[in-house]
Amino acid sequence: MGNIFITSDTHFHHANIIKYCNRPFKDTFQMDECMIENWNKVVKQEDKVYHLGDVYFPKFKSEADLLFKRLNGTKVLILGNHDKGKDQLLLRYFSRIYSYRILPEFKLMLSHVPIHKDSLQKRCEWNVHGHTHDKGSPEGPYKSACVELHNYTPVYIESFLNG
Repeated sequence: MGNIFITSDTHFHHANIIKYCNRPFKDTFQMDECMIENWNKVVKQEDKVYHLGDVYFPKFKSEADLLFKRLNGTKVLILGNHDKGKDQLLLRYFSRIYSYRILPEFKLMLSHVPIHKDSLQKRCEWNVHGHTHDKGSPEGPYKSACVELHNYTPVYIESFLNG
């Protein structure tokens, strides 16, 4: 088995996210190519990537199909507020799709939005989440996997294990 990585809020093909989150790209082509290159630099084919939602904007399905083919690794999706669980492209390229996921061996809960502290199960020390983009995490047992905070690159899971 390979390594495990986590990322969130790639928003492939989403032009407005560049200005909403002050992303350093001139257009979606440059943004998408940077994220694909960064992804494939760290993720190998035998690795697994948990994507914590808001993958792409579906009006560009033909382009997204070509994009997803280029991303290394086995991909698992935690649905974001912009994702559709029955989206055929997501079903084709993500081996599993969840609303949230607990990884007890790492004491992590993966979700798109930060989960209220009272809802974290005792076996979870951290809630790794997306959704907050360049704003980071709320105070408490939270760690953001948003691409804006991680150089537009998936992060090795071990990076989320320590305070």
